[in-house]
Amino acid sequence: MKMRYLPHTQEDIKEMLEVIGVDTVDELFEAIPEACRNKEPLNLPKAMSEWELNAHMDALAATMAPSSEYRVFIGAGSYNHHIPSSVPYLLSRQEFATAYTPYQPEISQGTLQGIYEFQTLVTRLLGMDVATASHYDGATGLSEALLMAVRKTKKNKVAVSALCHPFHRDVIRTYMGPAGIEVVEVPYGKDGRTDLSALEVMDGIAAVAVQSPNFFGVVEDLQSFADVIHAKKGLMIGSFTEAISWGLLKDPGSQGVDIVAGDGQSLGIPKSFGGPGLGLLASTKAYMRQLPGRLVGTTTDLDGKRGFVLTLAAREQHIRREKATSNICSNNGLCAMNAAMYMASLGGSGFKRLAQINHNKAEYLKRKLVEAGVEIPFASPTFNEFVVKFPDGFDKTYDRLLSKMIVAGLPLGRFYPELEGHYLLCVTETLSKIDIDQLVKEVTA
Repeated sequence: MKMRYLPHTQEDIKEMLEVIGVDTVDELFEAIPEACRNKEPLNLPKAMSEWELNAHMDALAATMAPSSEYRVFIGAGSYNHHIPSSVPYLLSRQEFATAYTPYQPEISQGTLQGIYEFQTLVTRLLGMDVATASHYDGATGLSEALLMAVRKTKKNKVAVSALCHPFHRDVIRTYMGPAGIEVVEVPYGKDGRTDLSALEVMDGIAAVAVQSPNFFGVVEDLQSFADVIHAKKGLMIGSFTEAISWGLLKDPGSQGVDIVAGDGQSLGIPKSFGGPGLGLLASTKAYMRQLPGRLVGTTTDLDGKRGFVLTLAAREQHIRREKATSNICSNNGLCAMNAAMYMASLGGSGFKRLAQINHNKAEYLKRKLVEAGVEIPFASPTFNEFVVKFPDGFDKTYDRLLSKMIVAGLPLGRFYPELEGHYLLCVTETLSKIDIDQLVKEVTA
């Protein structure tokens, strides 16, 4: 059903104000301090016709570089992958085109079944027992996982690897600060991996969060961290930004991880200049009731027919706020459906083959750069991205490559000052051998 947007008339506004007992709309904002109110008219441009507005937007678009025309060797949490044509077609059907979990599940069986299939595919991918109906993005999912650990262990301190995505760590601090939860950072070592020995001397830790592949693209030994944190009576939380990696690597569940949180943007969701993402959150059965958000399950009705229901939904709208496990009211329903369609389209063997292609292409670039004399500072195994150290003055080469529509990685100095002059390079199946060879030729010219 489509609804028209009907703005209120002055008569409508007057009538509503009379009902609530105020004379003007401005009175509704009296609680806002005078110093915080804008008393000047908004500086808006004059109104445009439809054709003028189209021309204006075209002019704005022309100031940006269309990503499809560039060879972009950047991942860092947002990855470019081919998307089967079946996915956007199916997703556009009106039965699926909603961003929310249904509030009246008994009349939304199709949507609930789609979410149930999504949860099933996520648990298989991550090797866990149960998955939620998705979250806003990987950062919020990881923050919620740490809050789960605090509630479960009754400890007020969490450890987070310095190689978790920098943006994810920012969100974690935003979550934990107001709650009075201490966040300690686990540094990384010369091998590009999180320093396990640093965790071994920490006490009073509710959980440790380790990303694998980490922000440097390096594959972490999650089992070793799980052994250490379990000995300290804490929880092991695994995170990730590149979901395709689990088509090739050992899943987190087989490495002693208690809770897994990551971003599912790679699962058929376009990069779209930074969004949207998709928060994946899964755990073992032991922590199922601590999971925030919703869980969809299957049952049978009075006639013995199979049906789908919201089995667990410990949210502030359903129970007392102080007992809710999350303040997130809506999941990324449409993105979750997108990811389920993508995983189903690839299938198990297709997913594994795609992961292998990503790994092989990145290794090909790494080998070619080493042959050309470029330094690879971390020798540890990586997935589809890795760190390189280019010679001093590479920033000029970087700008020259931009003029040739090549983006030669992400400068790491912004996030890790000690890595000034280092770049994070990423290769997925969308880049050809010709693209890779051209990059090597240009950066070593």
